[in-house]
Amino acid sequence: MTSKFRVILILCLTALLALLAGCGDDDGSSSADSGQSAADCNPEALETVTPGTLTVATDKPAFPPYFVDDDPTNGKGFESAVAFAIADELGYAEADVKWVVESFNSSYAPGPKDFDFDVNQISITPQREEQVDFSSTYYEAGQAVVALKDSELAGATSLDDLADAKIGVQLGTTSLDAVNETIQPSEDPQVFNNSTDVINALKNEQVDAVVVDVPTAFFLTAVQVPEATAVGQFAAPGGDEWGALLEKGSPLTECVSAAVDTLRESGDLAAIEEQWIQKATDAPTLD
Repeated sequence: MTSKFRVILILCLTALLALLAGCGDDDGSSSADSGQSAADCNPEALETVTPGTLTVATDKPAFPPYFVDDDPTNGKGFESAVAFAIADELGYAEADVKWVVESFNSSYAPGPKDFDFDVNQISITPQREEQVDFSSTYYEAGQAVVALKDSELAGATSLDDLADAKIGVQLGTTSLDAVNETIQPSEDPQVFNNSTDVINALKNEQVDAVVVDVPTAFFLTAVQVPEATAVGQFAAPGGDEWGALLEKGSPLTECVSAAVDTLRESGDLAAIEEQWIQKATDAPTLD
């Protein structure tokens, strides 16, 4: 081998080694960047209102089948169980979950929140998404018409039968949208500030019927107003999907959604729903 050929060979090997080293550096950098961009969903990394604590909000009073004994902390009821299941997926023990009160109507108002997420049968709507974040859907509910058993509306078989009814509904709910857009009664619905006022209006015959989501209708008729009946059910405009509500741009939204998705895929959400929500098996569909 001549000295000239030896020099050329050394130069070629040096260039090849440099190229291989460069490729190795690129791979390492790409892997590191990928790891840094992945969401880190654990109590040490999550930017919660109180470090190390997951603060969850809901309204008061908190009714079954979503909460039992007006006590969200006991883990009983559909939404209490869902909230604790999300917390568990995120790595929080039950003792690290703090509950606070937030009224339904103020929950989706714009601005800072003093909670990490809120569960309160809050429907995901485009208008609300302009002001707050939502997790992926943890429940989809229809709407139901409830009337006193001895009223003429108890025998209604279609939405047309409700055309002249005086209907009660809670302010700011998708039930109100459902009445206006689907039932379209000749008389504007009576709007009440909270669910307690809606129930009392039905009891006191201030209204002919009320419209609530299906699970609430069956608790209402079984426990709160046993002299009432679920006349029938109908689909809400665009579907009535519920999500955990978070502050707009919350750093927790991705992680809470991932937790909900995991619970859905594992079947845990379905099991919680089966345990706590009475399904409408005997209420006809109103067309």
